[in-house]
Amino acid sequence: MATVTRLFDSHTEALDAVSKLEAAGVSHDKISLVSNNADNWHSGTNGHGEGPLGDRNGDGENDVADGAGKGAATGGLLGAGAGVLAGLGMLAIPGLGPVVAAGWLASTAVGAAAGAAAGGATGGLLGALKEAGHSDEEANVYSEGVRRGGTLVSVKADGDEADRIQTLLDQSRGYDATTRGEAYRQSGWSRFDADAQPYSREQIELERARYR
Repeated sequence: MATVTRLFDSHTEALDAVSKLEAAGVSHDKISLVSNNADNWHSGTNGHGEGPLGDRNGDGENDVADGAGKGAATGGLLGAGAGVLAGLGMLAIPGLGPVVAAGWLASTAVGAAAGAAAGGATGGLLGALKEAGHSDEEANVYSEGVRRGGTLVSVKADGDEADRIQTLLDQSRGYDATTRGEAYRQSGWSRFDADAQPYSREQIELERARYR
């Protein structure tokens, strides 16, 4: 099974791509979304009287900053409902801060972060992307893309289905790791740093403006 991933500069384009995938018959349990939330575009509750995962008072001040622990509590939420977007929730990923996520990649990222904390392999989103079959280069570019304000859509695909999914995501303005990696390296970037400070809202706005 292959994994097809594309980076979107806006969450609206990514959400539209997910809807198109489901309309095209791609099972929602094969689709995952991980999005930067520095501009607070998503502030929903988890359906249990709490705000963004772990926020029992609903004021947006969640306690998921350490990633794996609280993120693991999202297991029943991610991918729930009629479609993948019904399972959107918030969790924290090392190097990215709070993100909006749903689906298998988010669950894998939480597990990878827990494994790294216990002395295992590379954690967080970077480790999850590698586990999904992406090369080290691709995983670094896609993780950096989310750090810079982007949204990832990743799809597990069987055989010939991969080409169809890739075409749909490309037509929806998704970027592959090669294209965006070249743009990042022009500014001196080399790889994703999970210990770096997450981008501020202002930095993300400037970054997005580069690609408009």
